[in-house]
Amino acid sequence: MGTTTIEQTPQRVVVVGGHGSLDTLNRLGIEPVGAVTTMLPEYLSDYSEKATHIGSMKEANFEQIFTLQPDVIIAESRMVDAYPTLSQIAPTVMHVVENGSYWEDTKNNWRMLGKIFDKKTEAEQLIEETAAQMAEVREQVQKKGLKTLAVMNNGNNVSMFGEVSRFSVLFDEFGFEPARASDTQNPHGNLISFEFIADAAPDVLFVLDRESAIGQSSGKAQQLFDNPLVKSTPAYKNNRIVFLNPSAWYLTIAGVNATEIMIDDARKAVMSTQ
Repeated sequence: MGTTTIEQTPQRVVVVGGHGSLDTLNRLGIEPVGAVTTMLPEYLSDYSEKATHIGSMKEANFEQIFTLQPDVIIAESRMVDAYPTLSQIAPTVMHVVENGSYWEDTKNNWRMLGKIFDKKTEAEQLIEETAAQMAEVREQVQKKGLKTLAVMNNGNNVSMFGEVSRFSVLFDEFGFEPARASDTQNPHGNLISFEFIADAAPDVLFVLDRESAIGQSSGKAQQLFDNPLVKSTPAYKNNRIVFLNPSAWYLTIAGVNATEIMIDDARKAVMSTQ
């Protein structure tokens, strides 16, 4: 996508394709004039009134964005195909996190935003503080040697995700060990059964409810995982089944607050006891 040149600190900012960059801008004290204002986490709910709605997560309203006359557009991964059109409206930068490199990409995104908005010092401080929290959890995880499954349910279907996935931070940064190997890069993971989960016998089971994440319903995860096969696992017996915060792990990826919530979710698995 080439290099984007921004001559001066932007005053009118539009965020498209997700809430991760909105989350970080919020922590840096930057107020976008336009954003996706649906499915916001509670701590960003004010933007439903403060910012102009510019489309859905997957489909930008180009006309509305144009009328806002932005100085810069920050586009998340769902908008990669829209980059050429967005770039015709205003300088556009991509805020993207690849499967398997959550923390490296997240740090790069925070630094990019810090540079664009003359907040380099603040961005580096956030990175330092977050890295310290991650290291603290990692130390506790490695002492326990916890074998882990990370799964997502979409209705009644359950998929497992490995080290090269949206859950890579669990393994790479927090130090959880996979209970079963998976090298798939399928963004939807590998479909598995509850028999598979029982056979894997994870010490920790992380569960993300996709339906809840996208606001379709209150989700079925807790009811779905309340079954004899799951109850046979060490994760259940030792109170180490963690139902992940759906917004942080699915819609607000790479945001500062979202990453802190992810750290708290990982910490729950370490702190849980019999």
